[in-house]
Amino acid sequence: MNLLPTLDLDRAIFSRRRALKWGLLGIGTALLASTPKIVMAQTRAKTLTFNANDIGILNFALLLEELEAAFYPAALKSGKITNPKERDYLSEIGSHEAAHVAFLRQVLGSNALFQSRDLSLNAAGLNALLTSRDKILNTAVTLEDLGVHAYNGAGPSLTNPTYILAAGSIVSVEGRHSAAVRELAGRPSTEPDRDRLVQDANLAASLNPFKGRAYDELYTPKQVVAAVSSFKILNNPINGMLVA
Repeated sequence: MNLLPTLDLDRAIFSRRRALKWGLLGIGTALLASTPKIVMAQTRAKTLTFNANDIGILNFALLLEELEAAFYPAALKSGKITNPKERDYLSEIGSHEAAHVAFLRQVLGSNALFQSRDLSLNAAGLNALLTSRDKILNTAVTLEDLGVHAYNGAGPSLTNPTYILAAGSIVSVEGRHSAAVRELAGRPSTEPDRDRLVQDANLAASLNPFKGRAYDELYTPKQVVAAVSSFKILNNPINGMLVA
């Protein structure tokens, strides 16, 4: 089934009103323009420590959103995405990710454990993901799929109602992003088992009681860190009880 007509930037999926609802569209656009320069400017990478509590979990989600927000403008600047519709989609997704960063920072307030300028991207690692259209789209698929697994995996551990609402309002958008970039890449719109970075034998049983049904598997933060590390784009060491 071709999903692109139904995802055709009528904003049923990519809705500017969603960003305006949170008053974040302008903030997100500014972040989208500046994030890659900020994160690649660091020479010494700050260690990111995430505790196993609500603040640690939401800061971990913020890190994932920062990485996504850095990836999409870099992809557009690479010159490898030339189709106007594909550029429109990736630009819109990137705006969403930047808005997610602003939203999570707003929710966390003084509990944010790091600033965008504290993050250090490995230029060589990032550039390796930008070598072709297919590489970019497949990386986008992996990032968006990973985001869904990560948010769902962290959800059961959250206790703060505001943080639960924040995470829940983002994960559904990440799922829509995943379906859209999968369609652009010519891949199934839902993630088949063969595409998962964490296979059945390594899934945490306590988080995945419904395996085998129409359901997204839940990843632990430690598994997400391993997946992020495989991209070789983040120089910052990551530690703390959340990812132990």
